[in-house]
Parts: sequence; C-alpha cells; structure tokens
Amino acid sequence: MSPTGARGAEVTDPRTASARVRSDIAHNSRVWNYWLGGQDNYPVDRVVGNRVTAMYPSIGEVARADRAFLGRVVHHLAGDVGIGQFLDIGTGLPTVNNTHEVAQHTAPDARIVYVDNDPTVLVHARSLLTSSPEGATEYLDADARDTERILRAAERTLDLRRPVAVMMLGILNFVLDTDEARSVVTGLMDALPSGSHLVLTHPTLELGGEGNEAAMSFWNKNATPPITARSRFEFAAFLDGLDILDPGIVSCSRWRADARTGGPEVAQFGAVGRKP
Repeated sequence: MSPTGARGAEVTDPRTASARVRSDIAHNSRVWNYWLGGQDNYPVDRVVGNRVTAMYPSIGEVARADRAFLGRVVHHLAGDVGIGQFLDIGTGLPTVNNTHEVAQHTAPDARIVYVDNDPTVLVHARSLLTSSPEGATEYLDADARDTERILRAAERTLDLRRPVAVMMLGILNFVLDTDEARSVVTGLMDALPSGSHLVLTHPTLELGGEGNEAAMSFWNKNATPPITARSRFEFAAFLDGLDILDPGIVSCSRWRADARTGGPEVAQFGAVGRKP
C-alpha cells in the first residue's frame, strides 16, 4: 500500500476508525490473532479465546490450518494457474504470509484488494499491508455483504475483465442467513469472467467438530460478530456452477497438503472452485 493510502479506493481514515474499536468485548479478528500467536489483541480477547480453547482445544489448530491453506492456494493460483488478481474479503488482522506476500513472491506484478469492515483491521492495514513495486495492494473498508460497492471499488485496482481469485476464508460463517450468504457469493462471481476462482473455508460441526457446538454458543453470547457452522451440503451450495478443483471439499488442512505443509484434520471445510 502506498504511504498515502489506497489510490482512489473507498477507505475510511484509520484515525477515525480507531475511535470505533471496542476493547470491552471480544472481537473475532483479535481473538483469531491471539490464537495465531499475535499481539494485536486485548485482555477481553484473550479471556474469551482461552475459554473457547478450553471448550474446544483444537481451535488453535483450525486457525493455523486456515492460514496454511491460504498460503498453498495462493501459491497454486498465482504460480500454476497464472492468476494475477486477488480480491480478499474478510482479511482479518495482518499476520505472516498474507495474500499479497504469497502472491507477489510468486508473481511480483500481482494486484490485491483486501476488504474488511473491522476498525481494528483498518487501523493496522495501512502500516502492515505493503506491495511489491511491480504490483499493487489496496484496502477497502466495507461489509462483505455490500458486493456492489466492493466490486465498484476493486475495479480501480483490478481489471474485472480478467480472471480474479476471490478469497473468502472464514467469512461466510458470519453471514448467519444461508440464503443471504449464497447471494453474497453469487453477486461476486456473477460479475467476474470465466477463469475466475472462488476460495472458501468455513467451520463445520462435521469432520470431528461436534465438540465445537458449545464453544460457538459461548462465543455468540460473549463476543462479536456471531458465528454459525454449516454442513458439507450447505458449504457445497456456495460452489454451485463452479468446477471444484481437486481434491474437492475437504478439511482445509488436507487441501493439497503434504507431510510438511499439512497437519491433522480440522473441522474447517476448504475448497477452490473455478468459474467455467
């Protein structure tokens, strides 16, 4: 990102965003940061994070598996497939191996637009999300459900006439109504050309995640935003009309993983679909 901020993107000033940050209630991006070993969190985030971990001990593995999945997918799309444009919705707090870092390591001219509406993420985004000289990295302060605004702003950085990889890792679980979540995906993918890809992860009570139900209930009473799990059938519906890349819908820890990059199966679906 340029020192002066996003070039023409619709971005809220981080100085005003900091006033929107609440330290009295746990927030997903900060608790996720805590589970990943980061420092951008408050005591309330650590308290809730520890309670969830006590109820569902593998949640830290889920967080790490989701991040590793991102790295493998972006490396494959930027390298093997030749995708040079990424629209990452639900960015979360910057950490290691962010989308732009992985993509531009493989393709220095890759262009990335990050989207999130968490004021904590915005406060950190300008200083932590940098770009290679050949490429571009921008940040948009927007709700994932506002697909028209996202596409309109992204078009200032991305060429939407060419294939785009839409990254939605652990974000649709915050859109509680399944029909609305499907309309978000449809609104994005319908606007993009053939060859575009959709990258998804989503928590589930399947894949050994049954013990997560009580933890999710606790989360919804003590943190924000509320979350929901979905079944394989519901998850697969987000990929309707797309060609699902091998190995299909699997635990995100098992998507094209080997002994070095994989890990134990976690209760988080992962999949990549290509628009024909």
